[in-house]
This record gives sequence, structure tokens and C-alpha cells, in this order.
Amino acid sequence: MKAIMFHLMPYRDLPADFEQQHESIWVTPPNTTLCDPAMVHQYYNWNLDELELADKLGFDGVGVNEHHQNGYGFMASPNLMAAALARRTPNNSAICVLGNTLALYSPATRVAEEFAMLDVLTGGRLLAGFPVGTSMDVNFCYGITPTETRPRFREAVDLIIQAWTREGPFAFNGEFNQLRYVNPWPQPLQKPYPPVWLAGGGSVETWELAAHRDFTYSYLSFFGYQFAKKLMDGFWAKMDELGVDRNPYRAGFSQLICVSETDERAEQEYLDHCSYFFNKCLHIPSHFMTAPGYRTRRSAEFAIRTGQPGDLAAAAAEEKNWKTLTERGFVIGGSPDTVAEQLIEVAKGLRVGNLHALLQIGSMPHDLTVKNITLFAEEVLPRLRKLWADEGWDHKWWPKGAADRNAAAV
Repeated sequence: MKAIMFHLMPYRDLPADFEQQHESIWVTPPNTTLCDPAMVHQYYNWNLDELELADKLGFDGVGVNEHHQNGYGFMASPNLMAAALARRTPNNSAICVLGNTLALYSPATRVAEEFAMLDVLTGGRLLAGFPVGTSMDVNFCYGITPTETRPRFREAVDLIIQAWTREGPFAFNGEFNQLRYVNPWPQPLQKPYPPVWLAGGGSVETWELAAHRDFTYSYLSFFGYQFAKKLMDGFWAKMDELGVDRNPYRAGFSQLICVSETDERAEQEYLDHCSYFFNKCLHIPSHFMTAPGYRTRRSAEFAIRTGQPGDLAAAAAEEKNWKTLTERGFVIGGSPDTVAEQLIEVAKGLRVGNLHALLQIGSMPHDLTVKNITLFAEEVLPRLRKLWADEGWDHKWWPKGAADRNAAAV
């Protein structure tokens, strides 16, 4: 099992009545009245400290992502954060940028160049994430026509892979990218190119792309095992249909995790911060979640069949107490024994070999985040290491320059 300390980088001090006074945490939250740059200075440094601690404590990777105009995760440029981490993660954790929202870049060679820079800078430790992007980011914040989102994404994938593998200069004439000269300096250190990881919320087309291109797929959700099981069963069924093996390292999932000395203490320490996350950080109205035309018909029909939450704010607001949060798997929390046992059960049930561990949640302060990361690394992670070792699978999607801590443990 590979464990990545994944950081959303949320605003940790939203007002108590935020969700009553404001339409959404994403797209429209007033930046002047709600966002204090002096506080953000402190947050960014805490966030980097927390990721650097994960490297020090032996996490397999540290993870960042891209979002825009929101207080749920205000990391508009994950590449900036990854560059900062490149020089301050001496234990050689993988740098997982999950990822650059490809439809936003015109031309997409910008992603090819910056990811190549990161791969060279880190000595081949980059995991290159290619997300389609949320409707909030792509359609509402950046104004991309919804029906163009996926065509732009697919063309960007083609252009970036060619930029990394073809001898330049060459011409690229696509629908959205027309370039007489494609000749990026440098090309990536990893050959033929860094491992590509896809992130999604249940799009059938993304599963098919993962199969055809031999990319990994990570289901990123905050609604626990029950929702993830429906989605990942669909993913593996699609892999079977397309003749792709069931290597668990093809897949990953994200999980909110809270570790303390006892189950009771975990509730006392973490409940308020989890409530902040579900009530404030997921305060997103349904009309922002999926602009008309953003989803294909096939993926929309699959979402209806599997009961995916269409209104995040309504789904999140129902879960206000520790009992329902943990029983439904929205949060895996408790003592190290409780957390390890549940994570192993979930990973086996989903058949996933990559865990995106969310250990800073909502308003969680720096000192409590440090405690959570440390307890997880020292008392939970060692119990996850050998999961899947008995099946003998090769993790083909791990960066060549990153430390292989699983091999050492096995």
C-alpha cells in the first residue's frame, strides 16, 4: 500500500455563520471580506510544514492539487507548492501533483514544461496528475464552455504526451491548440514520461482513458466507503470489460482520517473540525456542481444509477455528529488500531493500492494536524505497508526517483 499525505489547504478561520450568510465556498465567496492575506501567509507555511513532516516521517508521497476562487482549497498553482517541496523533502517522497487542470491551459504545453521542470528538479520523483477539473473551476471560474471541457482535456493529454516523447521541434494542429513549434526544454527525467495519475468522481470516460493509456485512476470523494464502493465496482467492471488486469496499484482513493490515543479522544479532538469541513468547506450549491453540458450522458446516467450526491451541501449538512460521520465512513477516526483495521477493510473492499490520506481537515489547527500526521505515520502506516504484497503486483506507476518504502518493509 502506498500512502500519500494529501493536503487540500483550506481556509481555517471562516466565520461561524458562513454557510448562512454566503451562497457558496466556491466561485463566489467574497475574497476581500473573507480572505485575510496575512492569515494565508501563516496557512501556506503551516501547510508546507505539514507536508514536509510527512516526508520526514516516511510517507510514500506528498500531494497537492489545483482549485480556484474558493476557501475549501485555495491552491491556485499546485506547481508552486510542489517546487517548494522539491528542495525540502530530503527523504525522497514522491511529489504527487494531482494535478494540473488541463482544460484551463492554452496552450497545454505549459503543463508539459512545468511538469518536466518539476521532474528534473526532484530527480524523477514527480507523479503527474491530469484531472478533467471540477465544473466550478473549469466552467464557472475560468469560463470554459461546458461541452468543450472534455474535448480540451483529451487534446491536452495528446499534446503533453507528444511533447514529452517526440523529438522536437514538431507541429501540433489540434482543435484548441495550434502550434508550429513544439520543442519544450527540458523533457522529463523519467522515461518515457512521469507516471500519469487521473483523478475523478465517477466519469465512465475517465475510466476508459485510464485503461487505454495505462494511467492510474484515483476516486476523490469525501463520502466514504459506501459511495466509493459503487464507483470502484464500476471501475473494475470496466477494466474487466476492456481486458485490463486487476492490479490494485491502478487505483486509489481519498479518505478523511483522524487518529488519537483512543476512540473517545478522537471524537473530542476532531469533531468540531470535521463539522467545519462538511458544513463550510463543502457548502456548494448544486447549480455550481455540474454546469449543463459538463457531464456526458453516459456519466450522468451512471451517477443517477449509483446515487452519487448531486447536492454536496445538502449531503454534507446531514452528517453533523461523530457517530454518523464514522459509521458511514465519511471519516475514519479513532485509536491507531481502529483506524488501521478500517483502512485495511476499505482498501480491500475497493481494491486500491494508493491511499490519499487527508490528515488536515477543515479548521484543524497546526499542532493537532502534526499530532494526526505523526500518529498515522508511526502507528497506522506500518500496518498498511504489506497490504497487496502477497499478490505480487508491480507498482508500474510509482516515480523512479522516489523511495520505495514498501519494498523495504516487505
